[in-house]
Amino acid sequence: MLHNDRVKEAQANVGRYLEEGLLRLTAKDSNALGVLTGNAKESLEVAELLDSQNRSSLWTIVCSYYAMYYTANAVLLSLGYKVGEKIAHKVTADALIVYVRKKLSQNLLESFETAREEALPLAGVRADALIETFDQERAKRGALQYSTTEVAKHAKAQTSLKRAKEFVDALRRMITYPT
Repeated sequence: MLHNDRVKEAQANVGRYLEEGLLRLTAKDSNALGVLTGNAKESLEVAELLDSQNRSSLWTIVCSYYAMYYTANAVLLSLGYKVGEKIAHKVTADALIVYVRKKLSQNLLESFETAREEALPLAGVRADALIETFDQERAKRGALQYSTTEVAKHAKAQTSLKRAKEFVDALRRMITYPT
């Protein structure tokens, strides 16, 4: 579950990002959405291929993360936000918390057949967990690229791939294309 401090940090950061142009309002662009969703799909396919062939734990993790990253940016773009080039991964992580977290909870609610009162707490926890996995994978990718043994990488690669599949599956339903 996302800690309150992390949510507050993201909210403060996003305000600064908007002021500094690191995150900006933009029109939906179906070409850019297609590129982002295509990159996400390819990244996940490559991660699955590398994992299935036991080729590279490092690149399974990196590709899993990028599947999440491209999906997150597609969702943000479909909501009218474009992430700039500077500190793009941190901006994406914070913008997910601020703009996608609650929408994801609502989206997950639609998939439950139980009463809204029963599903709301569960959906909120699930949404927080999915958003938190992005932050976890962003940190893991950076650390593992530079200082982890192969045995440890393999176990972490399995977790990364599982998280990426869940994240991409849940968030891709939120992407809307302009008409």
